[in-house]
Amino acid sequence: MGEREGDFAAVWPGLVNAEGKRWHYLDTAATAQKPQSVIDAMVRAMGADYATVHRGVYSRSAEMTLAYESARRTVAALIGGAEHELVFTRGATEAINLVAQSWGVANLKPGDRVLLSQLEHHSNIVPWQLIRAHTGLEIDVCPLTEDGQIDLDAAERMLTPAHKLVAFAHVSNVLGSVLDAPRAVALAHAVGARILLDGCQAAARLPVDVAALGCDFYVFSAHKLYGPTGIGALWARAELLDAMPPWQGGGSMIDRVTFAETTWAPAPQRFEAGTPAIVEAIAFGAAADFLTGAGLDAIHAHEARLVAKARDALLRINTVRLFGPQDSAGIVSFALEGVHPHDLGTILDEENVAIRAGHHCAQPLMEHLGVPATARASFGIYSDESDVAALVRGIERTLRIFG
Repeated sequence: MGEREGDFAAVWPGLVNAEGKRWHYLDTAATAQKPQSVIDAMVRAMGADYATVHRGVYSRSAEMTLAYESARRTVAALIGGAEHELVFTRGATEAINLVAQSWGVANLKPGDRVLLSQLEHHSNIVPWQLIRAHTGLEIDVCPLTEDGQIDLDAAERMLTPAHKLVAFAHVSNVLGSVLDAPRAVALAHAVGARILLDGCQAAARLPVDVAALGCDFYVFSAHKLYGPTGIGALWARAELLDAMPPWQGGGSMIDRVTFAETTWAPAPQRFEAGTPAIVEAIAFGAAADFLTGAGLDAIHAHEARLVAKARDALLRINTVRLFGPQDSAGIVSFALEGVHPHDLGTILDEENVAIRAGHHCAQPLMEHLGVPATARASFGIYSDESDVAALVRGIERTLRIFG
């Protein structure tokens, strides 16, 4: 987004290969490359600034604690939340499991229902299945519209007072379709249900304001938004967090321990047992700062232009089948007639182009689409028209090879 070519490698060291050529990285939906500012923050935190947090009485520990909690404020602010509402987790997957194992086990009972959608990532399906045997909950699945949106008209018809939770992806990791989140929140609340939004693909692509949305839980991961792996976040409304029991036990999440009884620290510390991912949290904060500086409105507009260009180019290839809506957010999924996505991905790799090929942890969606897998090109802040052109050239070469 506007870097001069000479600056590109300095800002994005992971996007230049050993020969000094730009790598056409189109797998940002899986994991985003890291800007140098995030790498530098992580190196400083691991090296010159390193100490433990919350426990040490020496000055560097106090300084590191301030930096860790400052990162919490920064990450919370990225999505319009407050620091006391944000729990650091190992990722969005753990965040959903935390909600399921804590709020879900405490609040769901036999006969209660959870509404998911046809396009959910496995991480927003399996945790609810895991607690089904303990809670007696029933799982319903909302269908999709023809262009791959969650069908909220159908959701409105399906929802009843028996539904206690709606859990939807804010942006599909396969189709790039964007949920009408305000309407989804209103529909859930109309029947007294809580709503969880999986924001993994949304938080790095769209402006998000959880307070304005009125949702109850929002989850996302750092590595999707140009930060490190191994850390993510659960945002939840304060009154919900305060009422939720801890999921894991250990140091830092307690008030007082005796062999007879233990009392808990307040949220969010109650849900952060053990020594936290200190370095990763600080780098998470740096990634949030990077996104805020770049401007999520500008990022969304940039990716929308590339999606439109890519879809237009792919539509000109007769053997390509496109999935998802025309206005998908940063993601284009497709299939090439007669070519398995894995074969396409291998040939594109020879052309210095990286895509994702497979079921994308969304096997129920693949079954709905009638394919075993798709090819997926996903854009980021560093993507440009040369990436689209390289993708198209690689597809044309693949078609020549397969004759």
